[in-house]
Amino acid sequence: MNSLCDLDKKELTTRLRRIEGQVRGLQRMVEEDKYCVDILHQINAVQGGLKKVGLKILDKHVHGCVQRAVKDEEGDDVINELMEVLAKFTD
Repeated sequence: MNSLCDLDKKELTTRLRRIEGQVRGLQRMVEEDKYCVDILHQINAVQGGLKKVGLKILDKHVHGCVQRAVKDEEGDDVINELMEVLAKFTD
């Protein structure tokens, strides 16, 4: 079950499109032999943007899907799944 409302989806889509543009910019920077430090700054910006998107989705998941599963006494499976995702997310 998805906990994202239409407003969340619109915001996340906007952020992801911005990140997509940043990645295209990175490709151009590499092709045009731009200064390495400038490329690294742009990579950091992309990573930061993806982290924000991930945290927003994680927040909605915890306050939606996980909360519902705990209420319906199905929390163990969802919490185990959440912990697996968190382990991957924090690598």
